[in-house]
Amino acid sequence: MKRRIVAVGAALLVLVGCAGNAASGGAKSPATSLSVSGPWRAWAATLSSQEAHGSCGATAHQVVCATDVGGFVGRSRADGRITWTVPAGGHGKNIGLALDAADERAVTAVAGVLRAANLRTGTQAWTHQLPTGRTYLALGAAEGVVYALEASDPFTHAPVLDAIRASDGTPLWHRTVAWMTGEHLTAFRGRVYTADGTRVTARDARTGVTVATSPTGVECPHLVTGGHYLVCTGSPYSAGDTFAPMRRLDPATLRPLPTPRNTADKPVRGVISDNGILVLYEAGAEDTGAGNWFAYDLEKDRRLWSTYATEADATVADGRFVTFTPRNDRAARDRVITIDLHAGPQATGTAAPRMSAAYSQTRGGEYPLVFAPGGDTGHVVVMARTHGSLRSLPLP
Repeated sequence: MKRRIVAVGAALLVLVGCAGNAASGGAKSPATSLSVSGPWRAWAATLSSQEAHGSCGATAHQVVCATDVGGFVGRSRADGRITWTVPAGGHGKNIGLALDAADERAVTAVAGVLRAANLRTGTQAWTHQLPTGRTYLALGAAEGVVYALEASDPFTHAPVLDAIRASDGTPLWHRTVAWMTGEHLTAFRGRVYTADGTRVTARDARTGVTVATSPTGVECPHLVTGGHYLVCTGSPYSAGDTFAPMRRLDPATLRPLPTPRNTADKPVRGVISDNGILVLYEAGAEDTGAGNWFAYDLEKDRRLWSTYATEADATVADGRFVTFTPRNDRAARDRVITIDLHAGPQATGTAAPRMSAAYSQTRGGEYPLVFAPGGDTGHVVVMARTHGSLRSLPLP
């Protein structure tokens, strides 16, 4: 599940703790508070096993992790130390982490329990418990609303999309939806979008009423989103050798717009910048362990550049594409690399690619994730999953 990293505008009040209270089910939040201010700094921190098996993200003021059993851990942007914890409240495995900037909330779900933490105070904000037999499947958050998809059995019963006010947990509406397992919930500009592997549906964020559906002739196995853009590609879960045409959709009408070209290989994952640069990882259908990142300008309807890669995570920060060097590049592996979104990997001068030093967290064997804190922090954070740890480093 691709993460939506968002910024919190005001300085956050967080609770001071010590590393020993990280994320264990019986952990208690410390009682004193401290205003955290100042720039991001470079640091490395070890994660507890519960954090490492959960999900992490960042605001402009802190790193936040949702543990695998539904707790929360807040970490300082200055040194990575734990500043607050919210103990776990359920049993199961979390389905991800959603961060909402408008109301300073972190949200996660385990089985049938949806929980929110207050990013300012480091305390539990609210919780929702589904009836017995129902479970949460996917999460999203935008513009002060949390979206949670839930069902008793997604293979035999249509899922229900719940909209919940992020600030206090007030239910706003719920609607039965068509949804494809593994697809994201995407919301922006007063609409929430769902995809069922064939069509895309847009609903009004205030009411849940359907306002647009993609045409029946537009095949949409997988929806890539970012900025205010929607792009249909072939499914990363497909076992076939041919893939649906890549199509950009109009967010208002969901009708197709001009799109640079069809993908040649299997689309695996992608990111889209706020100004409409799509960077899509494409690989052979039988082995996605090596392929190429292809950059497309969605506004000017053209392909920009490509670069070889081994399957890796990526994000966009400060007008640059951020990913990891190929694992089989002996001269420059195990590094974060940034590429100018328009100029590409062959650029020179100030637009030339830039690399970090090699770190334990950026090794291919760690299956690292990279995310950019919201705001102009000048840093990215790498999460190592094999040996759980985080590293904050200046954006190369």
